[in-house]
Amino acid sequence: MSRSTVTVVICAYTLERWDDLCASISSAARQSPAPDEILLVVDHNDALLQRAQGEVLPGQPLLRVLANRRKQGLSGARNTALEDVSADIVVFLDDDASAEPGWLAALLSHYERDEVIAVGGVATPRWPVGHDRPVTLPVAGPGERGELDWIVGCTYAGQPKTPHVVRNLMGCNMSFRRYVFATTGGFSEDLGRVGKTPLGAEETELCIRARRAHPGTEIIFEPGARVSHRVSADRLTWKYLRRRCFAEGLSKAAVSRLVGQEQALETERTYTLRVLPRGVRRELGRAVGGSSRRRRDLAGAAAIVLALAETVLGYARARVTRTTLSGSAPRLELT
Repeated sequence: MSRSTVTVVICAYTLERWDDLCASISSAARQSPAPDEILLVVDHNDALLQRAQGEVLPGQPLLRVLANRRKQGLSGARNTALEDVSADIVVFLDDDASAEPGWLAALLSHYERDEVIAVGGVATPRWPVGHDRPVTLPVAGPGERGELDWIVGCTYAGQPKTPHVVRNLMGCNMSFRRYVFATTGGFSEDLGRVGKTPLGAEETELCIRARRAHPGTEIIFEPGARVSHRVSADRLTWKYLRRRCFAEGLSKAAVSRLVGQEQALETERTYTLRVLPRGVRRELGRAVGGSSRRRRDLAGAAAIVLALAETVLGYARARVTRTTLSGSAPRLELT
């Protein structure tokens, strides 16, 4: 049986991440097996497009550079890529994430089973130079996942530690069979990040839609497929925590209107009722138990409570205002 062809898609919107972007491309090119192609989609930024075409392309024979032809934002950039690729498997890697050795092989290993339509992996935080994990992202111990690490686009406590069927994947490290988009449509361009606006949930909505269109199929979380995800200094603050969580509430409300509350909030119910209370109890227990870092532990508990409160507030706000969404999947002209 012939090997599936693979395209790695990286979307970029700013010159501020130039070094990260180059590292991301290089990390994808160094994989074994190597992808058949790396496709960089530049999101409505002419200066970045010109620099990418002039500086990156000559040194990367696997790389092609495209401009986003669709609506500005990450979803539009991804849909532009989908209309251009012909590979069997489409892999998405963030422009500020670097793939570790074995990443691509771990993702592809699950596609040996026909019922698997999508596979994603782990993202670990790479803190800014001179910074450690902030008090706003508490954790049980060194090397563990924090309950709120999703706020900075990383794998969080409560997610599986062994290969497991999941509802949805994380956008910085995910892959799909290309035919899924032919039958399901593309990423919703009413959802998702535009520039630095921290909206999201377009991956969740797509994964739910894909499973509905392909009953009996599986979406797999593979912890062996690892990327390191750079965290910028501005995301280590209380202000960013509140802003990101409020935006998450808005996004979850939007997904609920598109696919229904039951599936849109299925994973979140378990996370809210089990994972978050466990984190609060741990941080408070440390503080009461005489920890030498009592103030940090109290701050960690407060961060979890605040994150939940802001997310609920964003969700409630969106349910009241009821922003109009198209309600239909973007139709793509696939090659």
